Amino acid sequence: MENINHTFAISAYKESPYLEECIQSLVSQKIKSKIIVCTSTPCEYIENIAKKYSLPYYIKTTKSDIQDDWNFAYNKADTDWVTVAHQDDIYNEEYSKVILETAKKYDDINMIYTDYMPILNGKTGKRDKNSKIKKVLRCPLLIPGFNKIKFVKKMTLALGNTICCPTVTYNKKRVGDTIFTSELKFSLDWDTFYKFACMKGRTVYINKPYAYYRIHDGATTKSFIVNDTRKYDDIYMFNKFWPKWITNLIMKVYVKAYDTYN
Repeated sequence: MENINHTFAISAYKESPYLEECIQSLVSQKIKSKIIVCTSTPCEYIENIAKKYSLPYYIKTTKSDIQDDWNFAYNKADTDWVTVAHQDDIYNEEYSKVILETAKKYDDINMIYTDYMPILNGKTGKRDKNSKIKKVLRCPLLIPGFNKIKFVKKMTLALGNTICCPTVTYNKKRVGDTIFTSELKFSLDWDTFYKFACMKGRTVYINKPYAYYRIHDGATTKSFIVNDTRKYDDIYMFNKFWPKWITNLIMKVYVKAYDTYN
């Protein structure tokens, strides 16, 4: 294991029926990575699955909170490259291989992320209109000369969060520990990507789907839509890019993206 320089840090929460499928996709990687299981809601279910696959199991003893839980998982990784894996999602068997090959191309990468596809009712679904638009908005980062320019990096995020959080691998040597520092609850990943966009260094995008995110009623995203936290956070983020009157216009269209979880 001494030559492995990438970790999947799984942030596990309660008794997710999808956790084992996530782990199986990580164990099946063509290029092996370290895999750790971290939780702030310890239970026999999570512990037994970790034992089944002989994975290190870490318990956070403080109150469960998405941002703190992600930081805990991220900080427990002892490799240069870290992917905070979400327990509901799965990864293509070539994810690690593609990430580590890309990492060798430049010495100033802050983060690497890939395209993604949805999983609905246990099957890979089709892209909705919102996903197709986001794919187009990410395209400027495919140009090596552009993916290190702050303005370009920020503009790929100016019309919404175009990055699917579990597809991201972070360069710990460059971005350090405890990277999630947002005051937001839902859009904390978007806020984090904006922070990285303002930093020196590259945000590298791989234009192929090497990860699959699951849409289901138990998803945190859906609960935040129901209680309007997502709407508040989205307005906060758009105001970082635009005058308020433009934000109001964008939101009239953007809220339709919430239909993905209806």
